[in-house]
Amino acid sequence: MSPRRSYDQYCSTARALDVVGDRWTLLIVRELLAGPRRYTDLHADLPGVSTDVLASRLKDMERDGISTRRRLPPPGAAYVYELTPRGRALLPVLQALGEWGQAELGERRPTDAVRAHWFALPLLRALREDGDGEGLVEVRLEEGDFHLYVGAEDGPVYGDGPAPGEPDARLVLDSGTCEAVARGELSVADAVRGGRIEVAGDGTLAKALRDG
Repeated sequence: MSPRRSYDQYCSTARALDVVGDRWTLLIVRELLAGPRRYTDLHADLPGVSTDVLASRLKDMERDGISTRRRLPPPGAAYVYELTPRGRALLPVLQALGEWGQAELGERRPTDAVRAHWFALPLLRALREDGDGEGLVEVRLEEGDFHLYVGAEDGPVYGDGPAPGEPDARLVLDSGTCEAVARGELSVADAVRGGRIEVAGDGTLAKALRDG
């Protein structure tokens, strides 16, 4: 575990950056917003991070009360990492940072890695801005499927793969549409009205999206 570095400034922003300002820390939080994750899964979904840096950041996050590590019962018997309530409270920070970063996103570069679930937080933010209600949303992209818990007060914010149960709404869209939403160029409501997002499901959220 690396010694904590500090800006030594009596300022809440500086204190926050003492804890989460290191490279990779907030991206690890992004991954853990999906719920408990194994080390190997985290490493696979954080291309570019070394094993040493990932292990060090996870230890630092545990020390600082951002995440915890626990062993799954048999037959899993693997260790998983998950956010504490204090760690989950970073969701609005990541949402605000992502909104601020929309202007930096631009078109996808050939060297850019991508995972389907990296679009989860931008879509979640867009759905909340449209005010279309709460519920479980399944999203289908060419890169893969993921699901969102719109309006969830605790527990996972999103998850990789299809929804664990019948979703309140199922959204089918192409990568270009999803990227436009992530860049803030297109709202979910406008994409639905324009036929760029196909909405299925009988839940109130699906009906609100179709009626919007």
